[in-house]
Amino acid sequence: MANNKRKGLGRGIDALFDVPDFEKEIDQNEEKVELIELTSIRPNPYQPRRHFDEDALKELAASIALSGVLQPIILRKSSVKGYEIIAGERRFRASKLADKDRIPAIVRELDEEVMMQMAIVENLQREDLTSLEEAEAYNMMMDKLSMTQEMVAEKLGKSRSYIANHLRLLSLPEEVKQMVQEGALSNGQARTLLGLKDKVKIIKLARRAVKERLTVRQLEFLVSEANQQQPKEDKKKEEAPEKSIYIRKSEELLTDKFGTSVVIREKGEKGKIEIEYVSPDDLNRILEELDIDLN
Repeated sequence: MANNKRKGLGRGIDALFDVPDFEKEIDQNEEKVELIELTSIRPNPYQPRRHFDEDALKELAASIALSGVLQPIILRKSSVKGYEIIAGERRFRASKLADKDRIPAIVRELDEEVMMQMAIVENLQREDLTSLEEAEAYNMMMDKLSMTQEMVAEKLGKSRSYIANHLRLLSLPEEVKQMVQEGALSNGQARTLLGLKDKVKIIKLARRAVKERLTVRQLEFLVSEANQQQPKEDKKKEEAPEKSIYIRKSEELLTDKFGTSVVIREKGEKGKIEIEYVSPDDLNRILEELDIDLN
């Protein structure tokens, strides 16, 4: 049966693209349902989802073994060979687990762009999408549809900082991203680790966070501590004083404002503010936040 639950995406995912709701149209029984060999089907190449809950798949497989697939999946003919999935990859995977040879499907004629759009739409609608998979979907929108972070945020009714914070997760080391994907590290912990520049330190601290079950607040302290450590050649220099509550709160507010790591460095009565960006597009976004036009 079609899943009518929608993620909280502001004005709604339907505002994203002028494409039909494939799952709703199936109920109208206006299209031919075919039995397609599982061996001739392959996943959507634009699928940002990387993790499928094994226990949930086994439950679905048991249901399919007993009652069959109640809702046909949606396919399109591949330009290479066989068919590609537009919607219904969980049903496809569960059918394989249930040792089925064929699956009911509706085959539609769709071009590459619409197929890619539907992969994004289907995934952003799901309740169990991980932070990294959500970030992959946003990144795909920007990359394949030539959209900026601002455009993505506007389409989804989200803030630019929300989109930027998710996209920044993609810059984490692979080992750490795997921890986030598996749920060992939370989204908040991952964002905190982005405050470190050294990838080796990020991995080391991520492992410690998982092993010692550190809270986000504890991790923030360790990241701040690591950033304040001076290189060996600077040991003779006076150690930087601990930041005041006012400065730490200011860093937190600026980080939320710009959707990226912001560090305030004090030097007596003076100081400087460092705003991190991860790409030219991210820099442009920050300049827009500052209302600076370089043209």
